Amino acid sequence: MGKSEAVESSGKINRWHVAIAGVVMQLLLGSVYAWSVFKKPLMESHGWSNSSVGLTFTFVNVFIGVSAAFGGRFVDKAGARKVATTGAILFGLGTLLAGLADKVGSIWLLWIGYGLIGGIGNGLGYVTPVAILVRWFPDKRGFITGLAVMGFGFGAALMGKIAPLIIPHVGVANTFFLFGILYLICLLPAASRLNNPPATWTPPAPVQVKAKSDAVTVSEDLPQALRMPQFYLLWGVLFINVTAGLSIISNLSPMGQIQAGLTAVAAGTLMFVTSLFNGFGRIFWASLSDRIGRRNVFLLITGTQVPLMLVLPKITSPLVFGAICCYILLCYGGGFATMPSFTADTFGPKYMGRIYGKILLAWSAAGVVGPMLMEFVKKRTDSFATALTVASGLLVMGFILTLLYRKPQHKAEAA
Repeated sequence: MGKSEAVESSGKINRWHVAIAGVVMQLLLGSVYAWSVFKKPLMESHGWSNSSVGLTFTFVNVFIGVSAAFGGRFVDKAGARKVATTGAILFGLGTLLAGLADKVGSIWLLWIGYGLIGGIGNGLGYVTPVAILVRWFPDKRGFITGLAVMGFGFGAALMGKIAPLIIPHVGVANTFFLFGILYLICLLPAASRLNNPPATWTPPAPVQVKAKSDAVTVSEDLPQALRMPQFYLLWGVLFINVTAGLSIISNLSPMGQIQAGLTAVAAGTLMFVTSLFNGFGRIFWASLSDRIGRRNVFLLITGTQVPLMLVLPKITSPLVFGAICCYILLCYGGGFATMPSFTADTFGPKYMGRIYGKILLAWSAAGVVGPMLMEFVKKRTDSFATALTVASGLLVMGFILTLLYRKPQHKAEAA
């Protein structure tokens, strides 16, 4: 924890104020997942290919994961507020540069601005509340991380609904400019509220008597965690769930139009609804994990998606197609929300920023594999069916990895 942050944190801080700031930050950062609403307008304006514009979303996901991986270390060392503020500035700047890229017609500026700079800012902003809230709420790890990252899912829903209404009137560039300014105005105050608990802080008395039987009493540091098989099992499960979800998210609108006969407006509405399920899934599965355990939740998340991925390419009914996509997004969001508490339960909360940051590299890797798998297979077969079959096979592997997980026996606990 940074020195200035430690001093500020020595005063009385309401932990729910920290949680609200985290939710607000995630809500705005989550707008990145509505990227597909910008794809068609950009392609039509500049003659860019679907894969070229789609590469922006790939870059975003890559750099979100990479920056979250390394930003988590700085949350532990430099202080949460500094990392969150840096993330807010970079994400706002990246969004403004996306508008400039549309103005000048530069795909490279779009990749660098929104993909690289915006992605780095998004990752730094994302990992901060996740890393600190498990420390503020040791009694509600699943619920509080679910609440925080629920905002990330809802952000996509809001952007997916608002941006299509704005773009026809002001254009893509001005839409990016408006949101870039909004991000800076709203994210910076939220970032200023994100602080690690003081070293002397203890939970309220009623909280202390609710210690969970599955929570570890010691914390492993990053080098030790990297020597434990549980780290790689958690990494693999997150990678698989994100890959499967992104294979749907990255092409949800065109899939709905081609396969289920949806209009562009109806496809936009479906994106909005599935984004809501993405958000609700984060609080639903994470809260459920407090009751039935993280491992059991991931068994349900991975196992129930397998048959749905297999049948989805055969569905032509708009209602059934939409229902399946909503459930897959419910599971997608649930994986993100449950994994932080799964990590804290496995390795302890003290080095959460560093360890969970490295696990989020799975998000970065999946950000490449998921969208590019769909783009590649669609181009080769003129169908999404094969890619979804591959995603189903990956989910079977995720189910097996979850079955293999066992809570580690820590040396300090065994002594």
